Amino acid sequence: MRHRFPPRLGQLLLGLVLLAGLGGGPAVAEEAASPWFATDQGRVRLIAAEPAVDGSDAVRLGLQFELASHWKIYWRSPGDAGYPPHVDWKGSQNLAAASLAWPAPKRFSVLGLETVGYEGEVVLPITAKLERAGEALHAVAALQYLTCENICIPYEATLTLDLPAGAAPVGGVGFADLIDRFQAQVPTDGGAGGIRLQGLRIETGSKPVLALMLSADPPLAHPDAFVEGPEGVAFGAPKVIADDPRHPVLRLAVLSVAKEPPSLVGRPLTVTVVDGARALEASAIPTETPAPSELARLLPMLVAALIGGLILNFMPCVLPVLSLKLLAVVRHRDHAAMLRGGFVASAAGILAAFLGLAGAMIALRTAGVAVGWGVQFQEPIFLAAMAAVTTLFAANLWDLVEIRLPRWIADRAGGMVGGRSLIGNFVTGIFATLLATPCSAPFLGTAVGFALAGTDLDILVIFATLGFGLALPYLLVAAVPAVARLLPRPGRWMLVLRRVLGIALLGTAGWLIFVLSAEVGIASAVEVAVLLAVPVILLVALAASRLRAAGALLAILAALGAAAAAPTPAAVESVPADAYWQPFDRGRIATLVGEGKVVFVDVTARWCLTCQVNKRLVLDQPAVSTRLARPGVVAMQADWTRPDAGIADYLRTYGRYGIPFNVVYGPGAPSGIALSELLSAGDVLTALDRAKSDQPSAQTAGNGG
Repeated sequence: MRHRFPPRLGQLLLGLVLLAGLGGGPAVAEEAASPWFATDQGRVRLIAAEPAVDGSDAVRLGLQFELASHWKIYWRSPGDAGYPPHVDWKGSQNLAAASLAWPAPKRFSVLGLETVGYEGEVVLPITAKLERAGEALHAVAALQYLTCENICIPYEATLTLDLPAGAAPVGGVGFADLIDRFQAQVPTDGGAGGIRLQGLRIETGSKPVLALMLSADPPLAHPDAFVEGPEGVAFGAPKVIADDPRHPVLRLAVLSVAKEPPSLVGRPLTVTVVDGARALEASAIPTETPAPSELARLLPMLVAALIGGLILNFMPCVLPVLSLKLLAVVRHRDHAAMLRGGFVASAAGILAAFLGLAGAMIALRTAGVAVGWGVQFQEPIFLAAMAAVTTLFAANLWDLVEIRLPRWIADRAGGMVGGRSLIGNFVTGIFATLLATPCSAPFLGTAVGFALAGTDLDILVIFATLGFGLALPYLLVAAVPAVARLLPRPGRWMLVLRRVLGIALLGTAGWLIFVLSAEVGIASAVEVAVLLAVPVILLVALAASRLRAAGALLAILAALGAAAAAPTPAAVESVPADAYWQPFDRGRIATLVGEGKVVFVDVTARWCLTCQVNKRLVLDQPAVSTRLARPGVVAMQADWTRPDAGIADYLRTYGRYGIPFNVVYGPGAPSGIALSELLSAGDVLTALDRAKSDQPSAQTAGNGG
């Protein structure tokens, strides 16, 4: 007998079966977040670290912004424009208070306006205190914020989030990792990133400045600073003064934004310093000190620049040019007017070249390009041109070619001085400057580093002083031509000297070709050498021919064409012949020092003659090389022959913009001991001993000036 179910009962049973089937399926994970508030410029929502209140009296929340490309929101102190996000928590239940934290911000500079904020993704961490611990939270965030690109758009949104009491619901998803990531970017005053505020100083004067005195280990790389003070005062972007890289000073212009700005002396200021991934926030009360005059600030560097420029005259880079001038002195030893005019013209050429270098460095720095002393020797066309010019000078000394300016130019230049125009002497001064740039000397690195870390005016003044130092011997001869009478009278010995000096200049051309080989490869460098050598050989064979000048011009054009057509290879790691040298790896230094090892860093380049002198006379000597090869010592070589942003950045952390540069690290000197530009075996060995010591060294070695 068959049983029949009533239709209504069958429908009820079918519904129960379907509900049971749905209940047994996979649960959809529920995020601990409010719905997104989305616009064309980005979106924002309220998130929680955990999906439920676990019995504590506080929960961690966050405002999560995801901004479209180039759009930004503002920091708590927005700068010259804008306003920060603001949250009103009215309507929330079981919420006693909520405090917002601010990760390290970024500076935006547009049309002279300085603003501070965030772009891309950012989470503003929130600590929410509960009225009743362990009970559910109903959070209502009435958010107001401004987002800007070329235009600014204000928005208002209400974000609602419910967190149940007790254990987290099945499948609930929190955002603890995301909130933690941005919480770690909130600046603190604990010195976790190696940055500490040592004090504040107000430098009074017509243009007051706030000086932040810091300690930084490792040194600052790309620092920025934001200062919050009383209404009516703003602060400009910082300028770094890093005479001691471990104790830098950041100077910020004090800008008045009120008719009667309040005094900052004795009033607490909040300082935020950001340097890459590390940041500091601290409060301090500034003291007052008279601002140093520009002369007092520049005077020590002017002295260093003058001495450094003078020393360049005795470096191997400039000796060939001085030799040419020596011949001029002998030739016109009894003609004071000729000597005076020629040497003044050469000094003017030196000064003009240094001012030209200063202008070029200012322009490149303004364009955001890394600048440094001698970096033009990283350019193949420059090397080929200099090789062609030195070859041409050698041919001139061998009487293979004579270069004369057109008569109308010579007349305008004041006539010919013993066969050479004032313009010719002026060009000789420029040539001396260009040959001087691959050399570094004591005092020179200090002066150049100060200039390139300072203002545009600092660069102009320091480079002009360097030029005056290099030109000083020329000016002395021009002022006292009688010194020429101490030299022997002209004779056949001058012909021999001209041949010898021609060989020296040809050696300089060979060295330039050697440097060029590191830039474009051996094959292309050999091609340039052949193109220079063939016309010289033809000139020797056709010594009496009128084709000599054309052959010399052909040599120059061929060399430039070969350099321009030469392929530029990818950067290649320089592998030193000595087994103990390792490629430079900045990231390994701290690890190696932590293991108790001593690290010796040598920043060098083929075009740096001072570097080659240091290598041959000091680093390759048995007393030093044996020490560098010992177990427990790691010798790193940073090859800057070709442009390398990492090496340039490493130099800037020590306030250096040229090479050679050598630093020794170890347990006794974790911050490094910077050595002088001109090394000595005693200095290197002493620094290695100090770095090995278990007692940290209090200060670095001399910096050459």
